[in-house]
Amino acid sequence: MRASRIRTSQRLAGIGGSATYAVHDLVQSMRAEGKAVLDLGGGDPDFPTAEHIAAAAADSVHAGFTHYTPSRGLPELRTAISEKLLDDNRISTDPGTDVIVTPSAKYALFLALTTILDPGDDILIPTPSWVSYASMAHLVGARPVSVPLRADGGFRLTRKLLDAAVGPRTRAILINTPNNPTGHVLDEQEATDLAAFAIEHDLAIVADEIYEKIIYRGRHISMAAVPGCAERTLTVNGFSKAYAMTGWRLGYIAGPTDVITEVLKAAQHTVGCAGSFVQQGGIAALTGPQGDLLRMVDEYAARRTMIVEGLAALPGVTCTPPDGAFYAFADISGAGRGSDTEFAEWLLTTAGVAVTPGSAFGEGGEGHVRLSFSGPQDVIKEALERIADAFR
Repeated sequence: MRASRIRTSQRLAGIGGSATYAVHDLVQSMRAEGKAVLDLGGGDPDFPTAEHIAAAAADSVHAGFTHYTPSRGLPELRTAISEKLLDDNRISTDPGTDVIVTPSAKYALFLALTTILDPGDDILIPTPSWVSYASMAHLVGARPVSVPLRADGGFRLTRKLLDAAVGPRTRAILINTPNNPTGHVLDEQEATDLAAFAIEHDLAIVADEIYEKIIYRGRHISMAAVPGCAERTLTVNGFSKAYAMTGWRLGYIAGPTDVITEVLKAAQHTVGCAGSFVQQGGIAALTGPQGDLLRMVDEYAARRTMIVEGLAALPGVTCTPPDGAFYAFADISGAGRGSDTEFAEWLLTTAGVAVTPGSAFGEGGEGHVRLSFSGPQDVIKEALERIADAFR
């Protein structure tokens, strides 16, 4: 194709592609070449979507329910979300005004940043953090400011770290609990300190709670339920991880009425609404039996034990068991294989195992790699054997 005459925006010039998608695409490319690669780099549960959820969506398609829905989402789904937020998270919302259904939690996050940030604003992001947070901030013209957490401190968020990062242009803070990639679950002291900090500096809080149902130790705390934070918090969640619905692209955002009214403008002028029959699946997920979810978490717990023990047996590698999510964030700085990026490249070429370098997740991630245990035990077992062989 000829060289383009189109000038692209400066907003995109300084943004790289997604590191996690890069690993996924590389694995697919290598497999297409006939190479036997095991992928521990992704975050897609290997479980099928529960039958009652799939049936609800399929039945609605066959019934002709394939047209636009209200831009806020189906009233029945918003009601189910509102009831879930109250029962599970102690967050009180009006489903008519305070909740918007979105095509993925990822898009809900982008809507949140679009709504609360202006060009030149700063948003604090505790790192290591999911690779898209900083890029989303850049896309809306804001500046992501890292709050680097320390591995030797358990990746805990402290008031001292927050105070060191805040500045005159700080407008918001983005918190992810359980955290991707570290698996850390926000505890009561962290939530209390974060609330006091946000109130003192009059900051908005964007809470990404997509992994809230996958917890092995501690309990989930929603920032919107912490005293003084309901009026300043946008809660983002979705169905991908808890209900193995990654391909469905269904999420939601909830918050104060006046802010959600502004979020709706951005939603209406971009995607309009989430898929109609997909939303029927969401209703079934929230209102139907939860046994599949509980069984998934039990299986993740078994995989967590397997991968942490396997990593602990490797010379120079340490891995604290994650509190939640389905990632092991291993410290490989003592393994003698170079940087985390060099380690990941060595592992892929030597063992045929794909992992994600920790530096892709921002400050504090250096010297680590993220290994996903969202896949089956036999794959994890073989991957650990290959890694051990590579070390030998």
